[in-house]
Amino acid sequence: MGVVHGEEMVLNIGPQHPSTHGVLRLKVKTDGEIISEITPVIGYLHRCFEKHCENMTYDQVIPFTDRCDYLAAMANNFGYVVAVEELMELKVPEKVEYIRVIMAELQRIASHLLALGVYGLDIGAFTPFLFMLRDRERILDMFEMTCGARLLYNYMWVGGVSHDLPKGFVETAFQFLDYFEPQIEEYNKLLTYNKIFIERTADIGVLPQDVAISYGVSGPNLRASGVKWDLRRNDTYSIYEKFDFDVCIGDGGQGTLGDCWDRYYVRMLEVKESVKILRQALAQMPKDGDVHQALPKKIRPPKGSIYSRTETPRGDLGFYIESDGSPIPTRVKMRSPAFTALSVLGELAGGWMMSDVISILGSLDIVLGEIDR
Repeated sequence: MGVVHGEEMVLNIGPQHPSTHGVLRLKVKTDGEIISEITPVIGYLHRCFEKHCENMTYDQVIPFTDRCDYLAAMANNFGYVVAVEELMELKVPEKVEYIRVIMAELQRIASHLLALGVYGLDIGAFTPFLFMLRDRERILDMFEMTCGARLLYNYMWVGGVSHDLPKGFVETAFQFLDYFEPQIEEYNKLLTYNKIFIERTADIGVLPQDVAISYGVSGPNLRASGVKWDLRRNDTYSIYEKFDFDVCIGDGGQGTLGDCWDRYYVRMLEVKESVKILRQALAQMPKDGDVHQALPKKIRPPKGSIYSRTETPRGDLGFYIESDGSPIPTRVKMRSPAFTALSVLGELAGGWMMSDVISILGSLDIVLGEIDR
């Protein structure tokens, strides 16, 4: 007996649904449970970030970068100020570089913990979400201790940072790392090697290397497909060349190289590497130094343009800045790693079942504030 094909139906997932990871609408063409085509519809969170930048001074742009990827605001601050400093040929004190790396790596852990916990929740695992959120809170406590904010920081400034590390921060950070490292194995027992979780993620949503590269996919999503590319190592910036850490890649450990499980597991491995970088940075950081020493009185980059990129928890974040010599940028263009990750969803989701689409989308770890801007 031949396969019976019913009439295709077009369904909407979102834009208000927890599994869409923000205000995202997915237009899904389906025959029963099988997806034949999926089209992301974006723009519900568009806030004219790039247009705003043309009407504000360089330092006023920084709080807006916080709100693009609101789950990794420190990383967005970092990327933007590095770009402006390159345009101005401004060198910051060594202590500032160490503080920025410490904050960026704490933010990477916090961002990945939320991504991994919510991913488990998408698939039906509630307990790991609570455990990971509990540990993320301890990082947010350290951010609050440093600059008073828990989510949107405006912490990294052009030429420095807003506040020096408070008294007791280094000790608190080491205590957190000592507590946190054993927790990673607990997560692995709870979720990573859970039989049901593996069946829902292994061999599903396979992203081949050539497809990932052609779509401009970066960060953990690219590395999960076996491409050893990390800007901290391959196109280094700040002081990352001083630290010993591994670039984690997928290996098809539970299924096919580049599947949902690999994308999950690469993030889990990256958390361990961030712990490694943090231990080195906290131990090596100069005790003395004024974090405001290099802050310029006026931020007026010379005429010209710059394209600078950094490695955020979601991948390759780029800022193109054009200056006419005034205190207000002529043009700021942001390259969003989450945008390219979402772009590849149609390639990954065709032919899978409706429930698998949720697994695939969650494994890409997108943030809509950054996609829509």
